[in-house]
Amino acid sequence: MLLFLAKLPSQRGAWATLSLSCFALLLTALYFQYQLGLEPCVKCIYQRTAIIGIGLAGIVGWIAPHHLSARLIGYAGWLVGAIWGWRIAADHWAIQTAENSWFIVCDTFPNFPTWMPLHKWLPSLFAAPGQCGEIEWSWMGLSMPGWMQIIFACYTITAILVLIARILKLRRL
Repeated sequence: MLLFLAKLPSQRGAWATLSLSCFALLLTALYFQYQLGLEPCVKCIYQRTAIIGIGLAGIVGWIAPHHLSARLIGYAGWLVGAIWGWRIAADHWAIQTAENSWFIVCDTFPNFPTWMPLHKWLPSLFAAPGQCGEIEWSWMGLSMPGWMQIIFACYTITAILVLIARILKLRRL
């Protein structure tokens, strides 16, 4: 198992799987938004941005899995996106499960950097007309942020296991 995990970062297929899983989640989010009419809130948009970040990090690893610099960029983007996404999802979940969630208000617009106002450049992807406290969808007792916490935790744990396996393999050489 350790050897299998250690070999993954040098294989294009592993990075492709990471990227494609993220873009499948993005397509699912867009389906929920445009086909089911569920409007994303600011926290949803931040989680969407984290998923896109992980996907882009996967593309870097996919392009050049045998170059250490590409793998390091891939690892960094993967971990930062996964941990940041989990924190946003946890905060979102806390808002939704609060006693008086109708009185909790999140930002009206995403707080992207002034040099990269994604919500203005691509409003169909990054605008946030929804309310953070609303639960418009749930499955098996969990709303969207609850499921996103699980997804981001899986991405984080997988990244950590792959890195640990890689480090242990390199020490054995």
